[in-house]
Amino acid sequence: MYLADRSAPAGEQDGTTAPRAAGGRTTPVVASAVVALGTVSLITDVSSEMVTAVLPLYLIAGLGLSPLGFGALDGVYNGVSALVQLTGGHLADRVRNHKLIAGIGYGLSALCKPLLLLAHSLGPISVVLALERTGKGLRTAPRDALISLSAPPEAQGRAFGLHRAMDTTGALLGPLAAFLILSVAVDGYDAVFAVSGCVAVLGVVVLILFVPSGAPQAPPARPAATGAPAVTGAPAVTGAPAVTGAPAVTGAPAGPGPVRLRDALGLLRLPRLRSLAFCAVLLGLTTVSDAFVYLLLQRRTGLGDQWFALLPLGTAAVFLLLALPAGALADRIGRRTVFLAGHALLLAGYALLLWAPDWPALPYLVLALHGMFYAATDGVLPAAVAATVPEALRATGLALVGTGQALARFVCSLAFGGAWTLWGPGPALAVAAAGLLCSAVVAGRVLRPAADPDADRAAPSAADPGDAHAPTTDPSRSSRGTG
Repeated sequence: MYLADRSAPAGEQDGTTAPRAAGGRTTPVVASAVVALGTVSLITDVSSEMVTAVLPLYLIAGLGLSPLGFGALDGVYNGVSALVQLTGGHLADRVRNHKLIAGIGYGLSALCKPLLLLAHSLGPISVVLALERTGKGLRTAPRDALISLSAPPEAQGRAFGLHRAMDTTGALLGPLAAFLILSVAVDGYDAVFAVSGCVAVLGVVVLILFVPSGAPQAPPARPAATGAPAVTGAPAVTGAPAVTGAPAVTGAPAGPGPVRLRDALGLLRLPRLRSLAFCAVLLGLTTVSDAFVYLLLQRRTGLGDQWFALLPLGTAAVFLLLALPAGALADRIGRRTVFLAGHALLLAGYALLLWAPDWPALPYLVLALHGMFYAATDGVLPAAVAATVPEALRATGLALVGTGQALARFVCSLAFGGAWTLWGPGPALAVAAAGLLCSAVVAGRVLRPAADPDADRAAPSAADPGDAHAPTTDPSRSSRGTG
């Protein structure tokens, strides 16, 4: 995969000037649809993170759940979302209305927040969380498809970076709101759940009013040379097996024909997409969930329960500051490099939790590394997937990789919860760290760049806009980078 646009003029590469469309007009660096979707995600994440920030402590300290039980519940929380992502992505491509499917997902999640007020045992809570994750699964792929279809190929990382930055602003405000509510409310947890539901409804309203319907077209790609016509649409994917039954993508938007399930399954024949999915799954198997990281940090530092809800703030603050720069950096130097560097930072955070002395700065260092990991990976991976999938199947392709990654994290939550119960938190984290190191090495080899120094470019042209799909003679080198 060709990951970085090194042939762009300096001003366009560093993001200081917007690419120029045909006729010399300056196109927006980030489309208004991306900003609108970022606003929806910001509001929704305030709602979601209010619940997520207090849920581990509520279940373990309040309901007496064991680490193994919490691991199982956390796995279900993410696993259900993973399975539904495939449905959401395929439906969005099939009905050709990404906003509709995303809206259904946002609405379902909003309805589930007040139901937590009625659930006070493990069984009902599990059902409510499964339904809430169903809504998240439905909306994720259509939302990311809308983002990718609104941005030119050479600015995919910047678009996803901006969205993730706005999303993370919500993740920053959510735990803070939960902390303040717990500080002043008598029935703190119930108050958090009630306010969360009201905020989620506001997010749905913003989606309905301000996000454009249908699949927006990205601004024209930058011409390859002065005077060359701007490239509109996406090119035919060459050098990879064709997606059976999918509309041909030959410089114009895909036709109105329906997208069949066979078309979606045909995406798995694309070598680059298979490589991305494999590496996402492999790394997800050794990525400990956020809730466990915060529980480990609390136990390691002796942090009081009243401060637990503030731990996600550290991750979110760093993520917010670095998401957009990391996306722009990935567009410039290659998404593979940034993606793997993010996992190296996460590994460093695990090492600090395991072996660092009891420094006063330890919590800040761990949370900073955790936030840097997300900044380097959360937006870069979908930008990579978007560059390999035809527009007509964009949401489906994003859902395939997202589902694989989320299912892997579901398995990791189960395994880590069981290891914590059997061996204790230290040995369980050491095993996860060793697995992450091995997985990163394998992913680095699978996603290694091409031997040709020019192969890691994404210079838009009539035959190669953004993320080229040139023929390769060596199948093992058919995937070059994570995004």
